[in-house]
Amino acid sequence: MSLRLHNTLTRSVEEFRPLQDGHVRMYVCGMTIYDLCHMGHLRMMMAFDVVYRWLRASGYEVTYVRNITDIDDKIIKRALERGIPIRQLTDEMTAAMHEDFAKVGITLPTHEPRATEYVPQMIGLIEQLEAKGLAYQADDGDVNFAVRKFEGYGRLSGKSLDDLRAGERIAVDDSKRDPLDFVLWKAAKADEPLDAKFEGGRYGLGRPGWHIECSAMSCALLGEAFDIHGGGADLQFPHHENEIAQSQGAGMPFARYWLHNGFLNVDGEKMSKSLGNFFTIRDVLQKFDGETLRFFMLRTHYRRPFNFSDAHLDDAEVALTRLYTALDAVPPADVALDWAEPTAAAFKAAMDEDFNTPQALAVLFDLAGEVNRTRSPERAGLLKALAGTLGVLQADPRSYLQQRGGGVDEAWIAERIAARAAAKAAKDFAGADAIRAELTAAGITLKDGPAGTTWVKA
Repeated sequence: MSLRLHNTLTRSVEEFRPLQDGHVRMYVCGMTIYDLCHMGHLRMMMAFDVVYRWLRASGYEVTYVRNITDIDDKIIKRALERGIPIRQLTDEMTAAMHEDFAKVGITLPTHEPRATEYVPQMIGLIEQLEAKGLAYQADDGDVNFAVRKFEGYGRLSGKSLDDLRAGERIAVDDSKRDPLDFVLWKAAKADEPLDAKFEGGRYGLGRPGWHIECSAMSCALLGEAFDIHGGGADLQFPHHENEIAQSQGAGMPFARYWLHNGFLNVDGEKMSKSLGNFFTIRDVLQKFDGETLRFFMLRTHYRRPFNFSDAHLDDAEVALTRLYTALDAVPPADVALDWAEPTAAAFKAAMDEDFNTPQALAVLFDLAGEVNRTRSPERAGLLKALAGTLGVLQADPRSYLQQRGGGVDEAWIAERIAARAAAKAAKDFAGADAIRAELTAAGITLKDGPAGTTWVKA
């Protein structure tokens, strides 16, 4: 069975065929870095981390580009509020983003371009659009894209020009020839800081519009035609629609498959800064470990929305603990994945059907049950190897079971276990039982075996 994925452009699940055999080129819209990333951002990053990992597990070489938007109204405003240069703010927020993502096992992309490093490419693309009659410089100095002159606008989002009314998503601007037109180059304003102004050639000082950034960076690093373009469902319109208009308007084929992840919701509403219902990744990591967050998101298909709650995270932690408990009881052997083996084939079939992680996890739980019954190191090794393609179950099982949910006082636990052993040796069984009860009350479960007493967090 070959990989099939849902293409937003055609609204159907299609067989995936890359432009170049064995090599996939993928672009994903990354963060606008003016603040800490929240769980909604992690939802998007997780979705495409799974895509990236599975493509590589399937034998593809993958060139993965995930950009950083480092110039934007919100970035300028935040830098001014803090009284620091824009670059200092974006460097600080980029480092924080990398730190947070690393704790959840998000793989670094092949390339992570910053928008400010590709301004010449953006200007070149704008010049091509103007030469083709698709862009114009308005009286206020801004350069805009003439939406009605691009045939096929709205194909990705399913919106027709007649349905798009000014004032809903698109701000009315008297300098535009049409309210639907969008900005490619923003002319510099007198009150903007110097580090927000870039050389725009004959368009003058200013800065790029958001949409042109991604068109320029993706084509510069992946070529004028590439395989996959991804992002959150909220980017489908207008951002991705505008990317298509710009790129294809300039004569570039652009992306062939468009993937969009579903929202992370809180009480049925999309998690976002604008709604004020967001939790930063760092907020959640104070209570739950990174692997639990990762597992929590794997349990829902990437295209489906799902609700964020502590109860769901608690449930994910319990489920992940079940898998680690199987590996703790039966040390896994080193196993090379054989996709023809029935369990591996079932896992692959799930992932090959539009990255169906919930079904793939169901295969892992069935396999964990088999490990518990057979005590087979080879089956435990297969469990670990398959889970590794999703970025989970790679920690030492005992360490995970002892540390999940936060640190513990290992020295105190060791001292109490030693005291219990001394009580048992002295035939003070009531004292030994009291120590076990003391540890149980502290959330520590003891396991007595031939090699001695070990422990895990309850």
